[in-house]
Amino acid sequence: MAKQNRDVFVNCPFDDEYKVLFNAAVFTIIRSGFVARCALETDNAADNRFDKICRIIKACRYGVHDISRTEVDGDPPLPRFNMPLELGVFLGAKKYGGPKHRLKSCIIFDRERYRFQRYISDIAGQDIHAHGGVVRTLITELATWLRAQSRDPNVPGGVAIADEFEAFTAALPEICGARRLGPGEMTFGDYNAIVVQYLTSD
Repeated sequence: MAKQNRDVFVNCPFDDEYKVLFNAAVFTIIRSGFVARCALETDNAADNRFDKICRIIKACRYGVHDISRTEVDGDPPLPRFNMPLELGVFLGAKKYGGPKHRLKSCIIFDRERYRFQRYISDIAGQDIHAHGGVVRTLITELATWLRAQSRDPNVPGGVAIADEFEAFTAALPEICGARRLGPGEMTFGDYNAIVVQYLTSD
C-alpha cells in the first residue's frame, strides 16, 4: 500500500512579529502526525525561491495558508501579497495539476473572518478561519482541521495541543541551551527536529 502523503505546506509570514504563531502552527502540524514544509527548509542561494516554493507545493497534499498580514507596509506603502500569491499557486495546483493534485486540501487563516473580501474577493467561496492573532485560537482551529484530515483517533484536541505547546515553549530555552544554540540561531530545521524529539521522548 502506498504511503499516505502527510506533508503540509506552511504559507505564512516569517518575521519576528509572527514567529510565535508560526512556531505554534509547526508544533500543531507535527503533534497531529503530519510533516511541516516551508520555504525556510533549505538555504541555497543558487535556488530560485519561487521555484522552490512550487516544488514544495507540488510535494504537499495539504496546505496551511495565513493571509492575515496582507496589508500595506513600507515607504511608499505597498501591500504584501506573497501569501495570497502562494495560496493561488496551491489552489491552481489543485485545480490543474492532475489526479494526484486534485486531492490537495488546505485551511486558510486571516485575522478576521471576512477581512479578506476587501482585497482578495475571488476566494469569497472559501471557508476562512479567523485567529485574531491569538495563538491558542490558531492551534485549536488548525488541530481540528488536521484531525479531520487524518481521522486518527489518537490525535488529541486543539485545547490539549495548545497546553502542550505552552509547556514546550517554556522548556525551549533550556533545550536550546543543551544543544548550544544561541538566541536567533535556531533554523526551521532545528525547530522541526527539536519538536519531533520533544514529542517522541519518554
